[in-house]
Amino acid sequence: MENESLLHQKLSLFGVNPKKEERHNDNKTTSSAVTIRGVLTSLKENLNEKDKRPVIHLGHGDPSAFPCFRTSTVAEDAVVDALRTAHYNCYSPTFGVPSARRGIADYLNRDLPYKLSPEDVYLTLGCSQAIEISLSVLARPGANILIPRPGYPLYEIHAAGSNNNLEARHYDLLPGKCWEVDLDGVEALADENTVAIVIINPGNPCGNVFSYQHLQKIARTARNLGIIVIADEVYNHLAFGSTPYVPMGVFGSIVPVISLGSISKRWIVPGWRLGWLVTSDPNGILQNSGFVDSIKGCLNAASHPVTFIQVCESTIN
Repeated sequence: MENESLLHQKLSLFGVNPKKEERHNDNKTTSSAVTIRGVLTSLKENLNEKDKRPVIHLGHGDPSAFPCFRTSTVAEDAVVDALRTAHYNCYSPTFGVPSARRGIADYLNRDLPYKLSPEDVYLTLGCSQAIEISLSVLARPGANILIPRPGYPLYEIHAAGSNNNLEARHYDLLPGKCWEVDLDGVEALADENTVAIVIINPGNPCGNVFSYQHLQKIARTARNLGIIVIADEVYNHLAFGSTPYVPMGVFGSIVPVISLGSISKRWIVPGWRLGWLVTSDPNGILQNSGFVDSIKGCLNAASHPVTFIQVCESTIN
């Protein structure tokens, strides 16, 4: 109860704040000004146009660029049919088309010990926007967030953004232990201003898959520290090897979990830009603290995913 009270106290600081104030944090990480896409753009601009050899991109994973990778024709037909009705050329509801929210909740519920409701699901413009919303809600002067090293640089970019007061602190993944989280290092990094830990499972870039037991330890560590878990699961079910994929939301009764995902990777359609942010929190801590209201406030001012893609979600899943 003491740890739950600490978490509630921290989250209560993240009330809805519609005003974009200019704030300053001397501890913010700024090293992520260099991105993979930026490097690729620079390389492309400096290529010798007279050299006709093909260029192979190794820095941006988009399987749809190759003819051997293609999504299901069932999904393609669903999109075509939705377009031809002319019913879905309109703006989307702020939090997503209700049938799509319900479909994603049903899809995720297959692997959970409790049931998500459609109201736990918020549709976003790809998983990238889900990351941005999550960190925007957590941002406040002096706050810090724990992110994996190696990891996905977009978290550091948003933490260091001009509108986000978040210091990015890096914890290590242990190569000698199948890239497990260094939990001792996490406990050493965290302090009273730590608000969340990010995990990426299956891992990017390492491709590791955390075991049930390790995820449970992560949940208990986060609970003891009074922080939430942001679980980037965009590669869910793309797990290779003997360790089965387990969603972090399984442990939502131990610690509140923000689960992030999209249709981009598993269904080979990154250009369709449909992602989600899901609150896995059967104890209602995120709701009672005002955290969910802050998510809604951010989405009220955000761009929304394409409507006709949303209405096809149940067919795609």
